[in-house]
Amino acid sequence: MIFFKLNIPSRMKQGLVELRRSPCKLGIFILYLLFWIRHLYLTKAVTATGLTGIIEHAKWFLMLFYSFVGCIFILIMLGIPLHIYKIKHSFATIGLKNSTGEIPSLLNCEKSKKTPGMKILYFQNCGIPLETWHDKSSAIEAALNVRITRIDYGDSFHEVILETAPYRKLPEQIRWKDKYLSEKDFELVLGTGYLQNIIVDLNKVPHILLGGSTGSGKSVLLKLLLMQSIKKGASVYIADFKGGVDFSPAWHENCTIITAVTELLNVLVILTDELQNRKILLRESGCTNLTEYNATHEKHLKRCIFACDEVAEVLDKTGLTKEQKELVTKIEGKLSIIARQGRAFGIHLILATQRPDANILSGQIRNNTGYRVCGRSDYVLSQIILDNTEAANKIPKDSQGLFINHEGIVFRAFYFDDWENPESINETYVILEDDEIYDKNKRRKAAQTYVPVQRKYG
Repeated sequence: MIFFKLNIPSRMKQGLVELRRSPCKLGIFILYLLFWIRHLYLTKAVTATGLTGIIEHAKWFLMLFYSFVGCIFILIMLGIPLHIYKIKHSFATIGLKNSTGEIPSLLNCEKSKKTPGMKILYFQNCGIPLETWHDKSSAIEAALNVRITRIDYGDSFHEVILETAPYRKLPEQIRWKDKYLSEKDFELVLGTGYLQNIIVDLNKVPHILLGGSTGSGKSVLLKLLLMQSIKKGASVYIADFKGGVDFSPAWHENCTIITAVTELLNVLVILTDELQNRKILLRESGCTNLTEYNATHEKHLKRCIFACDEVAEVLDKTGLTKEQKELVTKIEGKLSIIARQGRAFGIHLILATQRPDANILSGQIRNNTGYRVCGRSDYVLSQIILDNTEAANKIPKDSQGLFINHEGIVFRAFYFDDWENPESINETYVILEDDEIYDKNKRRKAAQTYVPVQRKYG
């Protein structure tokens, strides 16, 4: 009875895939065919008449039938993955089944060609919504003793794909080394996951939103990304309303540290004006983006990175006067312009927050920050950052430096301490040209104007 529940056409199809994939299995199958071809040929060569001839012919056709059934049986067995029934039992144990009690069946298990160590499991879905798979992902991980890096539909809703990694604990701390720096423009390395380093390509996903409660390591991750941006020659602007005291002197030499709201608006005006200038420049040169422009011109345009360590503190209008609210509204408008249009022109946002308030981040800013990362948090902050509660479910409450991104990948962020290693920033300092949007003297002047207050107007 079990044999007829195996979805024979799917198993035969998978068996053919196994033959193409494995020379050993293909060789055995060919030997089986040659055996029957030879046997049938020799039997056919025997000639007889009368009743004996009829019996001989009947035997020959019966052997032909047996050989055909044998081929089908071999293909079906090749198409049945190992541990299929063990996995079915595990799924039954955790309650992964539809309303009629049907349990997803493993169709195939293969190694990823792109990512060493990753296994991809293909399941025949039984009308179970993808949300249910996500809700039970922790239970599935425990049942299969793996880490799930992605859950998605296959070619149709009838197939679900699990990308898995071997179970292992991530190190408590991984210190940053310059060898981790990506050589590609403009890739930033966040940390290491269960299979490989986690990288964000700002050419494809231009803006980043970081979330996490106090002590989650969010600010350390932000500094890690900004340090790499400096090493890659970008102009970096940091809004920090704690007076800039969290940033070592090396940052003040290499970046623009912004500590007052009015100063912040001036910088954002400069950045949005630069965005408009680059629009004209790229249009006149016939280029579609900054990378294409720099590849065809001797004088390169630098990327501009604007970062804010606590964006909710900047955009919160609670308790402000009318004039202050208008100022914050202008700041929000400039950030929205960069969020919508900055990608092609090399102007990027890296925004961080620890406050779980969905009303502070506008839809335009939040919806255009495509790469999202969250550390330990409550359900509200996780929902705001990731649009789900996985950070609250998968990141332990006492963890530091452990994050999960919008794709559901858990990783350990590289630990970068700018106070211990200030030379890691100084050694890559780039002297700015006279026509840069914020020249070196303005940067130093801005770095010297910070005061230890939370927010400063005027």
